[in-house]
Amino acid sequence: MDAALEDVEFLALSANRVEVLQSLATGSRSRSDLAAETGASQATLGRILGDFEERSWVRRSDGAYEATATGRLVASAFSDLLDVLETERQLRDIVADLPTDAMEFDLARLADATITVPTETRPNAPLQRLIDLEREAETICAFSHAFNEQTLALTAERAADGDVSFSGVFSRSAIDALASESTLRRRLETLLGADAASVRVRDDGVPLAGTLVDDRVHLLVRDDSGVLRASIDTDDPAVVSWAEDAFERYWSDATPLDRDDIADCDTD
Repeated sequence: MDAALEDVEFLALSANRVEVLQSLATGSRSRSDLAAETGASQATLGRILGDFEERSWVRRSDGAYEATATGRLVASAFSDLLDVLETERQLRDIVADLPTDAMEFDLARLADATITVPTETRPNAPLQRLIDLEREAETICAFSHAFNEQTLALTAERAADGDVSFSGVFSRSAIDALASESTLRRRLETLLGADAASVRVRDDGVPLAGTLVDDRVHLLVRDDSGVLRASIDTDDPAVVSWAEDAFERYWSDATPLDRDDIADCDTD
């Protein structure tokens, strides 16, 4: 273990070492090629290549260098580690609020995700990201403990015009909140009246706020006080598959909602 950690430290202490090994893992390179790719001096490259040869990570062949099988193994593993750590850094500030119990996929699948956080000038940036995606979508499948006014207005209008196919399963509290306010109730009625829209209510609730927007998954992240902390969206196949399964699971365990179900609600 100690020797392995020493090799990890050896690589981690030099960005040039990492770049050189990753480069050689993809094919043979001359020292001039490596200098052009990394910006390292010939003296630095000489030391790095010598250290790699001592570890049998690279070999010389016909005046060039290439990674050995074990060198490619180390390069691949170290690249994976860097990807995981980069993902962790992106999630670090919001991990306490992530509904990880319901997110049944490897968080490493979020390596290429778009993470949007509020700023002083754009406090609603995470929600705006969802709206931007929904504005151009052909199909939307939502499963959530909330249905905010902006996405409701957009989906109701687009579904009524036949511009989007919408399916949503929401917690009972989310639907009750909309039905109790006259303007929101009218928008919900518009949505329910659209041929291309279907809404269901799940009495057991929905533990997270997820939306399948065409082939992309969008998640809203809120803290325990309901404050919007971030949004995450990705087209990673594993996350998309998880979201499709989650939607189907919540949908099959929910009750269809129609306009008559909310027509008798009190106005505000």
